[in-house]
Amino acid sequence: MDIILKADQRTGRRTRGVVKDILTNSPTHPHGIKVRLESGQVGRVQEILD
Repeated sequence: MDIILKADQRTGRRTRGVVKDILTNSPTHPHGIKVRLESGQVGRVQEILD
């Protein structure tokens, strides 16, 4: 899964990892669902990879 970290929102730089926790309570969010990766990084989902 590719996410954008808060610090990278202006540049759009993506971080790839495996989701550990889903942090957004809603099933949708206009800026993307917020997740925590297994590495501990938190960001918003941009792309789901196979």
